[in-house]
Amino acid sequence: MTLVMIFRIALKALSRNKMRTALTMLGMIIGVGAVITMVALGAGAQSSIDAQIQSAGTNMIMVSAGNFTQGGVRQGQGNASTLVPEDAAAIAQLNGVRYVAAASNARGQVVAGNQNWSTQIQGTDVDLPLIRSWQTSAGAFFTPQDVTTAAKVAVLGSTVRDQLFGPDVDPTGEIVRVSSGGAGATVQNQPFTVVGVMAAKGQSSVGQDQDDVIYVPYSTVMKKLRGTTSVQQISVSATSAGDTTTVAEAIGNLLRARHKIQPGDPDDFLIRTMDEIASVRKETTQTMTALLAGIAGVSLLVGGIGIMNIMLVSVTERTREIGLRLAVGARGRDVLFQFLVEAVVLSGIGGSVGIALGFGLSRGLTYWMEWPTEVPLNAVAVAFGFAAGTGVFFGFYPARKAAALDPIEALRFE
Repeated sequence: MTLVMIFRIALKALSRNKMRTALTMLGMIIGVGAVITMVALGAGAQSSIDAQIQSAGTNMIMVSAGNFTQGGVRQGQGNASTLVPEDAAAIAQLNGVRYVAAASNARGQVVAGNQNWSTQIQGTDVDLPLIRSWQTSAGAFFTPQDVTTAAKVAVLGSTVRDQLFGPDVDPTGEIVRVSSGGAGATVQNQPFTVVGVMAAKGQSSVGQDQDDVIYVPYSTVMKKLRGTTSVQQISVSATSAGDTTTVAEAIGNLLRARHKIQPGDPDDFLIRTMDEIASVRKETTQTMTALLAGIAGVSLLVGGIGIMNIMLVSVTERTREIGLRLAVGARGRDVLFQFLVEAVVLSGIGGSVGIALGFGLSRGLTYWMEWPTEVPLNAVAVAFGFAAGTGVFFGFYPARKAAALDPIEALRFE
């Protein structure tokens, strides 16, 4: 019996009872559709998480100044004056380092016209937007020349812009006045020219408003707001997330050598990486994978049981037909293959419709509920392969039972 003939017989047998065939395929359709939809939701959520982590910088390393003790009182991390801009320049020369931005921060009052706002004044370098993958919504970030000359220029966070100038206003070129109580001096009404506005970023993972800040050159904060020669922090971006640990160790060795720290003495700086975020991402991925695997397993199991049930019923109903074929010379493997083909056709068609249903549901969730979805092509291939495999697995027992029938007994079956 040729393969084409077997397929024709299988399709003819399935078409005899269209309603039963459709209901049998329904289990596979729902199973595969659920798998595709869950995979789309999982992949979309993972892409969203990856984007958020990328904005935080999975390959980012934070170098902070160490503790400062005065009169027996420990002031805490970030208060030592041992971290200087030259340290940042030296770190930038290390292998595996892509971007470096020194930071010196202050708290101050910002005034524009008759409006004022208390906010964080973050002194930083031109590499910060590259490290954090941040963009400006108006104007541009300040330039290396501004850092070198300690220029009085500012880039506003969107919250500060809204409070001082109003939402959606482009304040580029306007003058704001900054007052701050620095470590060595108190400054009043320093004029700063607004050169840009950062795109809104929302709250951080700890609930801090990332838009309630203004960015100015760190050299300006050091010389004209705080009156110091040291920086509080250095942000470093490694060339890749895999190099983060190696680069952090190299930074530690470099700073110990530059600060002349003897073996056994405590460091006067603190190095932190984004390992915690990477760990959370790994746990999230594992949880999502386990969830999808469970849903896929249960859904396909239900569909497979439905196929096995209908194939056993089909064998019982067609016992005389099977006996007749065996009596006129059909081999047992021909009968086995015929029923296997019927099971695979059931699961294959059901899987194809289920894939289409999954695509439709995922697009609907994105359109109506604005949930991010993404259907990987490999997930489609795996879902279809599992559908066909389920048909073979659950169809084998009924097919084998049909092939093992005795021709004489089958012909006598009523």
